Amino acid sequence: MKVLCAAAVSLAGVPLAAFAQPTASPLTQIIVTTTRTPEPLHAAMSSVTIITRADIDRLQPRSITDLLNGVAGISIANNGGLGKSTSVYLRGTDADQVLVLIDGIKVGSATTGTAAWEQFPVNQIRRIVIVRGPYSSLYGSGAIGGVIEIYTRHGTPDSRSIPSLMVSAGSHGTYQMEFGQSGSVRKGWYNASLSGIYTDGITICAAGAPVTASCYTTSPQKGYWSGSAALSGGYRLPWATATIDFLRTNGDTRYDGNIYSGDQSRLGQQVLGTTVTASPLSALGMTFALGQSKDLSQEYFNDAPDGYFDTTRNTASWVNRLSLFSHQKVIFGADYEHDLVSSDTDFLRRSRYDSGEFLLYQWLSNASEFQLSGRHDYNQQFGNHDTWSAQGAYRISRELRLTASYGTAFKAPTFNDLYFPYYGDPALRPETSRSAELGVTGTSSPATWAINVYETRIVNLIEYDPVTFAAANVGRARIRGVEGRFSTVLYRWRIALQLTALEPLDTGVNADKQLPRIPRFSGRLDVDRRYGAVQIGATLFSDGPRFEDPANTQRLGGYATLDLRAGWRFRQSWELQVLLSNALGRSYETALYYNQPNRSAYLTLRYTPPGGR
Repeated sequence: MKVLCAAAVSLAGVPLAAFAQPTASPLTQIIVTTTRTPEPLHAAMSSVTIITRADIDRLQPRSITDLLNGVAGISIANNGGLGKSTSVYLRGTDADQVLVLIDGIKVGSATTGTAAWEQFPVNQIRRIVIVRGPYSSLYGSGAIGGVIEIYTRHGTPDSRSIPSLMVSAGSHGTYQMEFGQSGSVRKGWYNASLSGIYTDGITICAAGAPVTASCYTTSPQKGYWSGSAALSGGYRLPWATATIDFLRTNGDTRYDGNIYSGDQSRLGQQVLGTTVTASPLSALGMTFALGQSKDLSQEYFNDAPDGYFDTTRNTASWVNRLSLFSHQKVIFGADYEHDLVSSDTDFLRRSRYDSGEFLLYQWLSNASEFQLSGRHDYNQQFGNHDTWSAQGAYRISRELRLTASYGTAFKAPTFNDLYFPYYGDPALRPETSRSAELGVTGTSSPATWAINVYETRIVNLIEYDPVTFAAANVGRARIRGVEGRFSTVLYRWRIALQLTALEPLDTGVNADKQLPRIPRFSGRLDVDRRYGAVQIGATLFSDGPRFEDPANTQRLGGYATLDLRAGWRFRQSWELQVLLSNALGRSYETALYYNQPNRSAYLTLRYTPPGGR
């Protein structure tokens, strides 16, 4: 009942599939991120991970970060469990150096520069695509570490009407639900769904936290609820397709706080986009897209308003694909982005726009592939900026493929970096980077594996300057890393291993110190097996030590967790699932002085007809 009320209130107000779970998704699955047009996964020259709806159902996550934790190249910091502030780092880059898209629309706060990961409704997600490496040459500002694209649930053409239902309950007074309906009508298709989550939560501030700690509390609070609604539809003509997507999430989170940090946040996210894809000629395809994303935050202390930060991003894009010959194509287009800030905090400027034009050339043959892309951006505040990327692949045999790439990227300072009182500096310059990568991928049924080695150098890194007591371009970073992914089926057990080793160094004012909140090592092992109507599985995750501060004086120890899961499909469309999270009851922190949930158990009932994912 609490979850249903949360949803009602909100309305009123490798891929992992191809590497980690080898049987879940064929290598011909279509992705759209690496060239901004559809391409087969096996043709991608980037390091890519795909998490499918089948993966989500099997892993039984409470949040999207449960899905991402331990994926090669990704590290996460969370301030106290469900609904609490969460940062996602990709290949050692900062949280605001990762570009996030929902159904192709760029999302994130214009003030902080980061996406509200803790607010993403996991039950509305159909698929997640993670592309590692610099992609400013196609997407502009922000894609230094990579691109994470989230696709919401959709109907499909010519499909029958399919309902879905999920209800769940478990530890810490946690309740979760989702209900949806998708189908098609003649040449159109649709999806509508509601989801919600409620939890009593945990005490987020660790015992003994000093007065100087960010979570020091004079007002103990806990709890979180969130409700979301998603609508999407499409219509197909002989030479064109039109789609529309809408996602709205409202939430309320309470936390240990004080007069300086507050103790409650009421949050909102909204994404609206429409896309028209046309193919007037067999060799020419065009895509027009309009989008708007909103990030809304109202802070409270002792139930009294204590500041608000609302940002709106309006976007438009035009992408063209021209096939010159059977083995060559050109992709070109233009983007426009306009950010607006509404807040009771005194920002010197509250809006800015950016326009960009890009060009990509791709050459393909039986054994080798090559693509070169470049982009020019004009930012209202920072003027002109150019980025480029070159990628190549060579197939030594049917089982072995080599890849190499080099690219540049940049990120414009956020409104907080520039104008936040007593911190911002309007004279800041954009952060810039250059990255090089080598990779090798192997397939030998039923095993697949990949190894990627890379280095990223970032200059003009924006950090707090203890001399001026404000943000400044005083930082430099050199990030070296190795990622390994392996999956196979052994005696009917699906086994997947992902490993990440990093050397994330600050080479600026904090010379040779480890970048904050980035561990040097992480690993994840997934094992699953089905026995008739019963499926069992486990995930073992390990994270190395990290530091909270740039000077590396505040160390957080490494840790390991074990999740156990099982499911019983007692009818064709009905499944009863159980999850034991952090089964060994480990105590750990991913952000200094912020607790994480101890051993937790959840029971889930899921109704998913065939073809309903």
